[in-house]
Amino acid sequence: MAQSGSQDGPLLSGVATRYASALFELAQEAKSVDAVAGDLDRFDKLIKESADLQRLIRSPAFTTEQQEAAVGALLDKAGISGLAGNFIRLAAAKRRLFALPDMIRAFRDLVADSKGVVRAQVVLAEAPSDTVLNEIKAALRDVAKSDVSLDVKIDPSLIGGLIVKMGSRMVDASVRNKLNSIRLAMKEVR
Repeated sequence: MAQSGSQDGPLLSGVATRYASALFELAQEAKSVDAVAGDLDRFDKLIKESADLQRLIRSPAFTTEQQEAAVGALLDKAGISGLAGNFIRLAAAKRRLFALPDMIRAFRDLVADSKGVVRAQVVLAEAPSDTVLNEIKAALRDVAKSDVSLDVKIDPSLIGGLIVKMGSRMVDASVRNKLNSIRLAMKEVR
């Protein structure tokens, strides 16, 4: 999935960063950074849970009016208003809904940076228990010497183990990686 250096390239990353930065400045001025972050997280969860909403924000087949109407109704139903609601409505009006997940991610990064929180991406083969998640967070907190915010992704192709990305560091302790290393070593033996 996309991260702050989006897989869709520098253009999308730049758009997301500009929009997120503008929203972050407005939220700071209004002293509502946490409220805006909460509303954006709720909308992001709606996106992740709805294939129809994912289609709506990604497909160019929908007109601006259709996107604005659908997003407006969804925001009203979810009770998302204020800066976050206006921001999402603006993204719809400017035909930028396709970049909204990256904008939300960039906003989260700005919030984390402002609070001195280090973001880490953890990829696991299956959903971890709360105990395992807390152990991972504690270990990363010790390494980072700071609070850590986890972005957990599930990738069954890892077979087991985990991959951790924190800043410019990455540790791949997945079974898939170990098997690939064994395969490579076996090819060299031949």
